[in-house]
Order: sequence, then structure tokens, then C-alpha cells
Amino acid sequence: MSFFSFGQTAEIDVVLNDAETRKKAEHKTEDGKKDKYFLFYDGETVSGKVNVTLKNPGKRLEHQGIKIEFVGQIELYYDRGNHHEFVSLVKDLARPGEITQSQTFDFEFTHVEKPYESYTGQNVKLRYFLRASVIRRLNDITKEMDIVVHTLSTYPELNSSIKMEVGIEDCLHIEFEYNKSKYHLKDVIVGKIYFLLVRIKIKHMEIDIIKRETTGTGPSVYHENDTIAKYEIMDGAPVRGESIPIRLFLAGYDLTPTMRDINKKFSVRYYLNLVLIDEEERRYFKQQFLKCGINTPSSFLGDHTVEKRGRGKEEHVSPGSHRLSEVRGLSRFRECNGKDCKGGKRVEPPPSSLLSQDSSASASE
Repeated sequence: MSFFSFGQTAEIDVVLNDAETRKKAEHKTEDGKKDKYFLFYDGETVSGKVNVTLKNPGKRLEHQGIKIEFVGQIELYYDRGNHHEFVSLVKDLARPGEITQSQTFDFEFTHVEKPYESYTGQNVKLRYFLRASVIRRLNDITKEMDIVVHTLSTYPELNSSIKMEVGIEDCLHIEFEYNKSKYHLKDVIVGKIYFLLVRIKIKHMEIDIIKRETTGTGPSVYHENDTIAKYEIMDGAPVRGESIPIRLFLAGYDLTPTMRDINKKFSVRYYLNLVLIDEEERRYFKQQFLKCGINTPSSFLGDHTVEKRGRGKEEHVSPGSHRLSEVRGLSRFRECNGKDCKGGKRVEPPPSSLLSQDSSASASE
């Protein structure tokens, strides 16, 4: 609107050239709702028209230029005053002058680089948008149109199964296996849990999908952990030699691709948590890192392996939970605290000093 609503003003509308045929994708907004936006991929051209419609025909509209911008930016919710732009393209549509009637301006941004996935999280938002502006001396007339960008990952040629034996030494040995190591987001995780040794009275077992969002750097790092899904796979005490099947459908969950150090502002990671709960409500878990791809058949949800770099800092650990170590690995620890676990005797929970350094550090987060 013009200053004090006097004089001429105008409305701006941005229309894409392929609006009728371009696919739309759902994307979550800050208030948690989902809206549909035009979908683009890295390297695609963005073209269309900017319609400037005068509200008072016959009166002239003076301006200092008309332009359109293509912007990719990251907004941290705790620092809303600063928008970090990683893509900024500008096209001048008209030189300074005046408009006496409604006009339409064509624009085209050729093979635009869109390096990151659109994302709206608990503490950060990454968005792409077109912004058309009629520049004026006192106040500009602007209109923004958001778009959604998806990144793609190719399906790996090798997709071997995952097999690992974990547990508490001399007390609990579990072997879990997944049919493959990488999944796209519409896939199904199929596997099984095989009990090799059971000397703890287990009540039930579940698989959780944990989303971990990290924003900031150095001392100003914020971690947000969110449980996306809980899937109970066993109810009751297992016995030695028992096999529990796993079939987890991913299409029903709100997953996004894994994001690592996006523009050095934030990261998003997912973990698959295998949780066992005994009769005294003690929780034992093994956590696996999930590398997520976009939800297309040609993309994948990747390796089920804990990251080597900073593993302890990346694991999500609830206070009072105990991490199951690899039985055949270097990071084993004893939950029995020197007690005899044989013969079905009661297993005492370990004091915090006996937990591995990784677990203690993660729990403090």
C-alpha cells in the first residue's frame, strides 16, 4: 500500500510459465500445517511472469525500478533478525519511471543452483522463494511466492544386508539383521531379532525412529530430539533361540533427507533405536544412524551404521537408559558390575560411573 493510503498503488502477482503442468509437493509450515507448493529440483530453470495491476486506473504510479529475485535462505528461529542467504539472483524488469496502466513482465532464471532441500524444523527453516518488488521512495510494493526444492540421491549398486550382534556380556546377546542397508522413504524395513542368550527378564521390545535437529555452532549449539515413530515388535519375555520379525513401513512417517552441516548452520539426522525394557522398567538400547534420501524410487534411506565421527555426541540417550555394546567390538561394557548373571539371577542396573563415556555424554545433552 502507498504511504498513508494516498496516491496510486498496485497489486503484484507472480505466475510460473508451467504452473498448469508442474508437480506440487506438500511441505510443513511453521505452525505444523501442510500446504502444497510448486516442486523444483537442482538445476531446473525458473521462469514466469510478474503482473503489476494498478488499483486506480488512469492514475500513474511512479517507481524507482521493478525487479524480481530468486532467494534461498536459512532462518534460525532464535535469531530471526538475521536471514542467511545462500542463493540470491536478481533480474531487473523495468528501469525507474512511471506506469500508467497494468503491465506484465517476463522473467527467467536459467539452470538455477538449488543445493539444499527445503526444510521446516523446530528451530530452523530453509526456504526458496521468488520476490517481486516495485521499488518506491517511501515504501516498496512486494509479493513473495514460496517453492519447494527436493534433492535426489541415486540408488547404490550394492545394497547388502546388515547383521550385528550386540548385548551385555554374559547376560544378553542379541543378533539383529536387516534385509538391506539402504532404503528409499516409501520402502519397508524388513528384518529380524534373534536372541542368542537371555538372562534378563525382558518385558517388551520396540523400535523407535528418532529425529535429531542440531542448530548453531560452537558453544551456541542447540539440539532438538523428536520421536517420529514407536513400533512395538515384542510383548512378553523371550527365550533363547527365539526370532522376532520386523516389518516397518516408512511411507506413513514424516521423514526428510539427512542434512549435514547445511551452510554451516544446521544438521538433521535420523536414528533407528532398538529398545528393550525389563520388568523393572530399565531400558536397554542400540542406536543405528539412518541416512535418509528423498521419497522417490531412485533415492534411498541409507546406511544403518553409527557415524564414526563424534558417535557419542550424535546418539540420542534418555536418562536412565543403557546402551547395548557390540559383543564382538571394542566398545563393550559390563552391565553386571561383577555380579554373576548366570542362572537367571537378578541383574542390577549399572551406576553412572560404569556407563560408557559416550552414553554419559549423550545423556547430559
